Amino acid sequence: MLTRTDLRGRVPSNAELRATLPRAEMDVEHVLHQVRPVIESVRDDGVRAVLDYTEKFDRVRPERVRVGAEELRRALDELDPAVRSALEESIARARKVHADQRRTDTTTRVAPGGTVTERWVPVARVGLYAPGGLAVYPSSVVMNVVPAQAAGVESLVVCSPPQAEFGGLPHPTILAAAELLGVDEVWAVGGAQAVALLAYGAEDTDGAALEPADMVTGPGNVYVTAAKRHLRSLIGIDSEAGPTEIAVLADDTADPVHVAADLISQAEHDTLAASVLVTTSERLADAVDAELARQVPLTKHTERIRTALTSVQSGCILVADIADGIRVVDAYAAEHLEIQTADADAVAAGVRNAGAIFVGPYAPVSLGDYCAGSNHVLPTGGCARHSSGLSVQSFLRGIHVISYTEQALRDVAGQVVALADAEDLPAHGQAVTARFPD
Repeated sequence: MLTRTDLRGRVPSNAELRATLPRAEMDVEHVLHQVRPVIESVRDDGVRAVLDYTEKFDRVRPERVRVGAEELRRALDELDPAVRSALEESIARARKVHADQRRTDTTTRVAPGGTVTERWVPVARVGLYAPGGLAVYPSSVVMNVVPAQAAGVESLVVCSPPQAEFGGLPHPTILAAAELLGVDEVWAVGGAQAVALLAYGAEDTDGAALEPADMVTGPGNVYVTAAKRHLRSLIGIDSEAGPTEIAVLADDTADPVHVAADLISQAEHDTLAASVLVTTSERLADAVDAELARQVPLTKHTERIRTALTSVQSGCILVADIADGIRVVDAYAAEHLEIQTADADAVAAGVRNAGAIFVGPYAPVSLGDYCAGSNHVLPTGGCARHSSGLSVQSFLRGIHVISYTEQALRDVAGQVVALADAEDLPAHGQAVTARFPD
């Protein structure tokens, strides 16, 4: 089922690999012209424009944008107990992991009388986007809210598209997750108009203020991504998330049933989702194909999965050995990378580029999606070569605080003047020497 590329004779250069490895195509630039008028309308006309676009795209017009506190409580009260228990466990594990990420302020004594302190200050207000298209993602609410709260962000608002079947409210599981997490501000808005509203703020239909955010995080479709790109000079963003992806690096010790199931689980997200197998074993590749042929027809979203697995973004890469396999997965820089090989821990330690690495047969990506404790908001499209997933650090800003005594400045004045003169910026030096007229 998976298209094969045989690299056993020669592993191309990194540049060649980047150009030839399977990858989903998402042309954000192509839709920028479509989201620009939406953004401008929200900027100029506020909630009226938001509701007009909501009615056009989501086929429902909420009475107001902000969801009432009673709706949040009702959603949690009516939540399936098994789902509530699972969300509570997911939240507990995520909080345990993210609590250990919080940085502490440090002060460095540079010279007698001269110190530099690095303070870590949380972003004041953050908008967290939870998609509501092909699937509902309360797990994304958890993954966005928990690190923001651990960072100390004081003001959080969750945005999720309104659903006609729920009377213009976001999906009740989204509302219940927000209530469980202690987030009392939820907006029934999705798409590019949600990002614009978070950037500009507005007045709700009942006159209540919808305050703008300083930063917007969370995954979304290409229109959400385009809006984040367009507005990133006004708001901070986590990343430009593309279609989700999994790479599995496996040898002949891997169980083809497990590998196929994991490839399918990622393909279930979207027809653009990427599922890539990198293996040293042609026998395993054959067995995985056979398992895909068996398992795919048994899934709920068969056509979506089959389309994703047979499209250009998915495939099987044959390599001569694990070292070549590591070169391939490093060039691919997957959002999710599974290592299903002999001595998987050592192999994983050799990987440089991945959003998250899942080691061994009992750490599937699905675990990370929900209950590993790790964060599932991860870099896509090869961005793991230079970027990290969402974490507490995403919501913190490092501010240097410089404190020098008179003598400490006097001691270094000559060096400051020399460097200022070397850069032909003499006023910089004079700003120091003016303090010492003697």
